[in-house]
Amino acid sequence: MSELAMPIVFMLFVVIGEALVLQYAQRRQVNWHDLVFNLNSGHIMLWLFRGLEITCYGYVAAHFSLDLLSNWPPVLMWLFALLAWDFGFYWLHRLHHYLHVLWAVHVVHHQGEHFNLSLGVRNSWYSSLTSIPFFLLLALLGVPLSVFVTVSILHYSIQLFNHNALTPKLGWLEHILVTPAHHRVHHVKDMAYSNKNFGGSFIFWDKLFGTFCPSLPQTPFVYGVSGDKPSANPFWASNLPFLRYFRLRWRPKASSGGFRYSALSVFSGAMLLFTLVIGYVYQYGYGYSDISWPQMALLVLLALGSMALGGMTEGHRWAIVVWLLMTLSLPLLFIGYLGWPQPYWQVAMGITALHGVCAALGWGRTSAPAPVEEPYG
Repeated sequence: MSELAMPIVFMLFVVIGEALVLQYAQRRQVNWHDLVFNLNSGHIMLWLFRGLEITCYGYVAAHFSLDLLSNWPPVLMWLFALLAWDFGFYWLHRLHHYLHVLWAVHVVHHQGEHFNLSLGVRNSWYSSLTSIPFFLLLALLGVPLSVFVTVSILHYSIQLFNHNALTPKLGWLEHILVTPAHHRVHHVKDMAYSNKNFGGSFIFWDKLFGTFCPSLPQTPFVYGVSGDKPSANPFWASNLPFLRYFRLRWRPKASSGGFRYSALSVFSGAMLLFTLVIGYVYQYGYGYSDISWPQMALLVLLALGSMALGGMTEGHRWAIVVWLLMTLSLPLLFIGYLGWPQPYWQVAMGITALHGVCAALGWGRTSAPAPVEEPYG
């Protein structure tokens, strides 16, 4: 399953690498708490739901395909899949801005106020679920699952690139592809701009359907959306928009602990958590066949860990307890009880448990709220 785990490794490498360049080479302020949330927001539960997306596509392709592309030359079939996927994404993206129930999913991505690569992986837990209907048409037409997965990886890689903070305008490519210059417009905190440039990889869909905007505002602007400040806890970040959609007044209590955890302590915890996520994907992949209780237990503990890190960022005392219990449960359950022999798991879980103990003893905890870091851009 190394081919499934490597994209996560690559994503972490480029996101952290860009942040280091911004902070130390360009002397631009980077909000590391925000970067941790962006990484944690969708990339725990998203792996579970991405597997469901692939499973649904494979089932429809195997049982309901009209097989209209079987006699096409391979080059033509791949070209069709490349364009049809992006056409579907354009309408998926556009409808996520206009239908309120879909906006409750997509708003998590737009709540980010710092335009950098980490914003490209900031997502609701449910973002993979709402994309399923838009791509099943490709399965009905006969695009094979392997082609769909490959084309998806290509398009998502382009979309990640389009969130980077370093790339200037790209000359003649600006007329064909969606570029970071186009996508910055889409994230401006002004609906006259954020409801433009919906394309994922090709900009000509926006030009064809009248949603193209060529440049950023000439007046000062910021990124993000209006409304309540989003939670740093990925569970609440993904679910609070639905409370607002259904007009439910209940909200989780704000922190009263009078402390925060430093960016270093939260960031190191997130990296250890992602070490375990990489191991999970390497060992189990995205499949749903023969799911065992150890697999489900590991997934639940990883999800709890991501929520605990968010709670520690916000200064919740319950988060310290949850993080400690989660990190200690990993080696006790998987190394002690189940006897997993792989050194990778033993080292990763051991260091994660040590982090949990150190955090519980106060490492990285400050008595006053951390200062608010202003967005750059």
